[in-house]
Amino acid sequence: MSDIQTDNTTLHTPARHTLRLILAALLPLIFAAPISSVQAQQVPVQPTPIQPLPQPTPHNPTKALLLSLLPGAGQVYNGQAWKIPIIYAALGGVGYFAYDNYTNMMAFKEEYLHRVNGGTPQLEGYTNYPNTSIYNLYQSNNKNFQLFVIITAAVYGLNLIDAYVFGHLYDFQITDDLSLNLSPSLTPLPSAPSTLSPTLQLTLKF
Repeated sequence: MSDIQTDNTTLHTPARHTLRLILAALLPLIFAAPISSVQAQQVPVQPTPIQPLPQPTPHNPTKALLLSLLPGAGQVYNGQAWKIPIIYAALGGVGYFAYDNYTNMMAFKEEYLHRVNGGTPQLEGYTNYPNTSIYNLYQSNNKNFQLFVIITAAVYGLNLIDAYVFGHLYDFQITDDLSLNLSPSLTPLPSAPSTLSPTLQLTLKF
């Protein structure tokens, strides 16, 4: 019996050794296959580029000035549409007086020229006025007309200046801490430092 067992051990040893070699060769393949499969399934993710936020268009005072060539348009651009009635009321008022004085000036001019050329008085309401009075009325209305033309141009210019200045101040922020305090104090006189003079101290906080 001992011989038989020895022979069996001798016969099985090469087979076991072969089996171990096969397993040693297959194990790396068995464990490598799932890893390679997972790696193959992984898709590289590209990072999403960050899009910059759109920047607001800065407020342009020059644009406000150009728009105000049409009175009130620059004020609308500056967010001050409430100024439009004021602008047009001012322009309409001085424009009306300029037109009224121009009409009267031309009427008195034609009446005066008609008279000095030998014609009879024909201007209604002024037929009893002497020629010198008609000429003086012409001169007076002429001066008023020129004055209101200048005032009209000034109002139009103020419309342009207002739009341009407030175009610069569009983004100007005033803090809530803005305050103005007026308080009495005693200040030494420059000529006599030991003498105190009552003064008012103005404090502006912003």
